[in-house]
Amino acid sequence: MTLIFEHPICLEHDMGAGHPERPDRLQAIQMALAEPEFAALARREAPFADWAQIALVHPQGYIDQVVAAAPAQGRVQLDPDTAMNPASLDAARRAAGAVCAAIDAVMAGEATNAFCAVRPPGHHAEPERSMGFCIFNSVAIGAQHARAAHGLKRVAVVDFDVHHGNGTQAAFWNDGDLFFGSTHQMPLYPGTGAAAETGAGNIHNFPLPPGAAGVAFRDALTDGLLPALDDFGPELLLVSAGFDAHVDDPLAQLRLETEDYAWVSRELLDLAARHCQSRLVSSLEGGYDLGALAMATAAHVRTLMAA
Repeated sequence: MTLIFEHPICLEHDMGAGHPERPDRLQAIQMALAEPEFAALARREAPFADWAQIALVHPQGYIDQVVAAAPAQGRVQLDPDTAMNPASLDAARRAAGAVCAAIDAVMAGEATNAFCAVRPPGHHAEPERSMGFCIFNSVAIGAQHARAAHGLKRVAVVDFDVHHGNGTQAAFWNDGDLFFGSTHQMPLYPGTGAAAETGAGNIHNFPLPPGAAGVAFRDALTDGLLPALDDFGPELLLVSAGFDAHVDDPLAQLRLETEDYAWVSRELLDLAARHCQSRLVSSLEGGYDLGALAMATAAHVRTLMAA
């Protein structure tokens, strides 16, 4: 069974007119997942992550800064790309809480896998700073929650967003029991993600040049990322599911098609079946063309349901 975690507050987080990370993104996904083929999905409300869970990744000083910045009205900028309105703090806590609750559910055997249809995204948020539309790093928090709450040792994150997940990399950098593997366009924001960035031997970056299409993406996974992940042998697999490497996305220049997202989803599910009793939790990151986002997310969730 596949679970979907969502919450209405994630639609209320709004960083202003013209911002690419907008509520319409989640509305497009919700419409796609309302089609009859997804009627069997079990849906749950994303809870708040408690502050202790968030503090597994983000120091208390940073948490205090974010809480103090949260506005009662209007908007405040955390960085040039990331703003908060009155709903943003709760939305960010629900996004992180969704990943933690999804992990709890798959660890308890209540579901085989889960997708967290939440925003704001998280993978650019470093332990001590917001970046790139991200406030709290939901997937990194989830990885540490899996170890703290469920006694797991080896947890992996695979990130196929077109932008490198610098925040997750920074959170995992010195911890050989946490795996971070990423395909992404380079050069591109945020400027990190070179193949030479390896942390404690647990960081595996596979940068792709502008214009690269599905063949290059699949080769990077088949020849590099997936064998490294097999060698790591995770007990739980988390996915930073960004769909902005799609050919139609306006913020980058990779040329993936919708079927490439179904393919990578199948490959990750096969690996999860080999190593971690099929336990896989995926969370939305980027994706800014609404049509491409809806189609790619539907392909991803459809594949999860077939596992």
